Amino acid sequence: MLTASIVSYHHRISEIKQVMDCVLAGPVEKLYVIDNSLDDRLRELECVSDRVHYIHSVNRGYGAGHNIAIQEAMDLGATYHVVVNPDIYFETGVLEKLVSFMNLHKNVGQIMPKVYYPNGELQYLCKLIPTPFDLMFKRFLPSSIVERRMIKFQLRFTKYNKIMNVPYLSGCFMFFRISALQDIGLFDERFFMYPEDIDITRRMHEKYMTIFFPEVSIVHAHAAASKTNKKMLKIHILNMIKYFNKWGWLFDLKRRNINKRVLGELQKMSVDL
Repeated sequence: MLTASIVSYHHRISEIKQVMDCVLAGPVEKLYVIDNSLDDRLRELECVSDRVHYIHSVNRGYGAGHNIAIQEAMDLGATYHVVVNPDIYFETGVLEKLVSFMNLHKNVGQIMPKVYYPNGELQYLCKLIPTPFDLMFKRFLPSSIVERRMIKFQLRFTKYNKIMNVPYLSGCFMFFRISALQDIGLFDERFFMYPEDIDITRRMHEKYMTIFFPEVSIVHAHAAASKTNKKMLKIHILNMIKYFNKWGWLFDLKRRNINKRVLGELQKMSVDL
């Protein structure tokens, strides 16, 4: 059984409906719409399909919202659960191919497809486990220095054309094996927004393969709100501080070892090709 969830906060009905149509076109048996808005105007979306379950919730954050859905999926006995952003869309067949791959590879706990901007440009969403420089201090350094670091951090040298085991996959589309989530735990609700995808992929990667699967793709209309909105920037910074307080700032031995291994594996794959 495959289930899915969308967390909304004052999104337009038309925007949510677009991603819902994509999800419901696939083999999803239950789609949870977790609405963190102050009102419940999105409740009418439950009429779209008997597979839609609308839940109006107090806004405790992005990860906490998806945790409500994932827990319900676990109670239903789901095998897989996919977390999707409201600002993505994809063609029919994407979910089916991901299910097939997961069925064949029992050691994979999480998988993400290739992601494009609406204009067709590739999004570099496969990354190493970040250092404070990668996520915070880069804002204050010359672009030439940042660009050199990003080529490595975002694994651009791989060309994003092969299946890779990556320790940090974007939260815009997170396809999970439920049994793996039962093992490592759900989203850490200390993070209101932003680092929840880093944290859960990192924990998943320590026990299971976390796979980038370029044989299917989605479109992500990424807004990068924290770059233009001062309130969102503050939320971003505060939650990143929480993340590094949890895992370590400069001294994070697990991060160093995982990144070293991943770089070695991927660089060898590039040479072999």
